[in-house]
Amino acid sequence: MKISKIQIRNFRLLKDFSLDLEDELSLILGKNNTGKTSILTALDKFLNQSSRRSITLDDFNVGLKKVLLQYLSGVKELPIENCYQPLGIELKVYIEYTEQDDLSQVSSLIMSLDPDDNNIVLKFEYNIDHEQLIKLKDDYTEQSEKFDNNPELFLKEHLGDYFGSVKKKSLLFTDEAVFIDLVKENIPLNDILSFNFISAKRSVTNKDNDKTLSHQTAKIYKISDESNEQIDASEKFKETLRKTDDELSAIYADMFDGLIQKINQFGGVNPTDTKLKVSSTLQHRDLLDGNTTVMYSHDTHDLPEHYNGLGYMNLISMIFDIEMVMGKFRRSLKEKPAAINLFFIEEPEAHTHPQMQYIFIKNIKTLLKGNRERDDGITIQLQTAITTHSSHIVSECDFDDIKYLRKNNSTCDVKAKNLKSLQDEYKSEDDAEDIKLKKAYKFLKQYLTLNRAELFFADKAIFIEGETEKILVPAMMKKIDQEFRAPDETPLLSQNISMVEVGAYSQTFEKFIDFIGVKSLVITDIDSQYVRDIIKDGNTKKETIKCKPSDPLANQTSNASLKFFFGNDDLAFYKNLSINQKLLRKDGTQWIQDPDGYFLMAYQTNEDGYHGRSFEDAFFSLNKDLLGKSAEAFPSLTKRHFDIYVDSDDACPFDFAEKAVNSKPTLAIEILLNSKKTGDNEFSNWQVPSYIKEGLLWLRKN
Repeated sequence: MKISKIQIRNFRLLKDFSLDLEDELSLILGKNNTGKTSILTALDKFLNQSSRRSITLDDFNVGLKKVLLQYLSGVKELPIENCYQPLGIELKVYIEYTEQDDLSQVSSLIMSLDPDDNNIVLKFEYNIDHEQLIKLKDDYTEQSEKFDNNPELFLKEHLGDYFGSVKKKSLLFTDEAVFIDLVKENIPLNDILSFNFISAKRSVTNKDNDKTLSHQTAKIYKISDESNEQIDASEKFKETLRKTDDELSAIYADMFDGLIQKINQFGGVNPTDTKLKVSSTLQHRDLLDGNTTVMYSHDTHDLPEHYNGLGYMNLISMIFDIEMVMGKFRRSLKEKPAAINLFFIEEPEAHTHPQMQYIFIKNIKTLLKGNRERDDGITIQLQTAITTHSSHIVSECDFDDIKYLRKNNSTCDVKAKNLKSLQDEYKSEDDAEDIKLKKAYKFLKQYLTLNRAELFFADKAIFIEGETEKILVPAMMKKIDQEFRAPDETPLLSQNISMVEVGAYSQTFEKFIDFIGVKSLVITDIDSQYVRDIIKDGNTKKETIKCKPSDPLANQTSNASLKFFFGNDDLAFYKNLSINQKLLRKDGTQWIQDPDGYFLMAYQTNEDGYHGRSFEDAFFSLNKDLLGKSAEAFPSLTKRHFDIYVDSDDACPFDFAEKAVNSKPTLAIEILLNSKKTGDNEFSNWQVPSYIKEGLLWLRKN
């Protein structure tokens, strides 16, 4: 038995949200403010209801709140009853079961007689019916002046008076109009589903007086004792306390003898009838709280818990928390655990450094699995969800466990995507193409998890070809920020931008880029060429010649990425595109040009009368003065070609880039080493090629 899916409507960011859960562990990823905490809070407020967890107006989705306020203020007419759909928040939990499952705890929820229908749907509603909506409008109209004619103030104070309590139902999977009212039928939810979580807001510090771990040991003992686990150890503990009580009582008799004699002198108490005494009554559950200290052994010394690092303390604290939650799930040996147990761990990376994050995610499945079995042999049914925005955790996880939360910036709506469904995009009916796509998917999985997991959390991305751009693009971003200030735009270096080195294979990432919908800039080369016939060994053969884009014979691009995204190898086509014509978006299976697209292909353009073929070519044409007259400052460049280029006004940047560069990464470092600062501009003695500059300026825009 398992939860297959949860659906949430109108709760905070989650307007119409659906999340599939894996059988064992689901890793929920998302950038900041994509609804990760909202999922946890919605589950807690509906499944663990209490006055502390009551739903408030702040939990309402913006759209839902807007409609309510329009009704109260009179901007919108109240709907007639037979056209009214109750307004409110909703949670649905979809449960699947098999013939092998013990259905005794959920049998009262099974309504279908169809043997193929193995679903249970739990629905939780917090809504307002039509009659109460009319009453709400009338009451507000009557009291509006008292609330400064502000319907939101009225709703915040009186929301519960009209929405009432949460309704709980079990729906027929094939017809939701057929349901069982769990409240009316007195069906307890805690036998069906148990939900617990560990919040990201943990109390561990490394202050001198911090004893979080020590307090947790007391809580762990209390849960263990209540559930009748570790009976032998618990009985030994209690037996020792009884002996200690006898010894302390004898000591107390001596300590308080004088005081008791004074009390007896006041009269009113017959010494032969009632004898006052002070006894020791140590409580085994209370003794550990405040009287237990977690220590670290170091050589021959025991050190208090706060002497260790905060990251290490947090890791241990999380393990303690997990032990406590699992104890609650296992319950007392006298009662059955819930049919399904859902465990949420929010941002385990909080207050832990990368190494601790690696350790946590690598061991979490084993830790949870080992805690599922009770002393009586019963194994609890457990599903775990972990929310994170840590690339370190993602790099150690199972790719197929990932659920990616993507927010539509225009509607603020959040959708959850199963990353394993991305594999379906890398399939083809053509066998040869299918093999190629499967290899691409395998590479993508390995590359993302091992090298660039931060792409999942980036707001924007830059895809570059090689080491030269990898070294220089951050400097160019800083230079752009310094030279082209825009008060209404966040500087590039202050934005969450991930830079990925892809060679000439950005097309390998195109399905993933579309999947996560991140604004992306590809910095590539125009790679101009032409093909000519040559005679070799008496036979005519084709030979590809690299050349400047301005060469009269140049008619093609060899760039695989450009040909993939634009479906064209005609050089003239690329030379004539404006920046808006280089913007793309995915339409079904094809990328199409769109001035509002979120994907920009940037390559060399004509600048000051010269059109470069590669980055080095374009850079040299703009920055000849940077090289100076001595090759000593640029040892990566062949001296002979260096001297020819700097001493001649007619020397060609294309030839120089092709012949002189011995090491592109070294050249990039030398450019930075020879940069000069003027005022606020740290790189004042060289220029950014225009194709990169316009690409970065586009990327900087919100």
